[in-house]
Amino acid sequence: MDSSIQVGVRGPTVWVKIEGKGSFLNSGNLKEFAREMLDRGYREFVVDLAECAMMDSTFMGTMASVALRLKELGHGHLHIIHCGNRSQELLSGLGLDQIFDIRANGERPPECEELERSGTRQLPETQKKEQAETMLEAHEALCEAAPENIFRFKDVLDFLRQDLHRETPSK
Repeated sequence: MDSSIQVGVRGPTVWVKIEGKGSFLNSGNLKEFAREMLDRGYREFVVDLAECAMMDSTFMGTMASVALRLKELGHGHLHIIHCGNRSQELLSGLGLDQIFDIRANGERPPECEELERSGTRQLPETQKKEQAETMLEAHEALCEAAPENIFRFKDVLDFLRQDLHRETPSK
């Protein structure tokens, strides 16, 4: 199944629409886009899950890091709309319902542009490192959002940290 993330801005609100899978493969693009929008002063984010088939922990952690950054800035929200039962269970299971505003319904997003597709082609070393960093940041955000996740992701965090430590090229 093909996956894509479409984004758009309507007034003060940033819209993100997930089609297919939200996974570690497209989390890096979402992270960069969200960082850019935060830098530009946007504080309201709406994530539409109407056509999202599944999300992995990296993707949910990437959304969590946006919500945590908004909290740090002192204002703004990350709203999840058209959240089905399965997505609701995934998010609640990681305690993310504490930092996201989750709704089963919501308005239709504006026309959105597609974020650059990140396919599953063989990644050069720099992209592999960026992907590992995105995965590490995402899982750290999950642990910050809900401390009980530390036990759940301890092995993942250890593995990613070791992997990044090993990957560091010597000058």
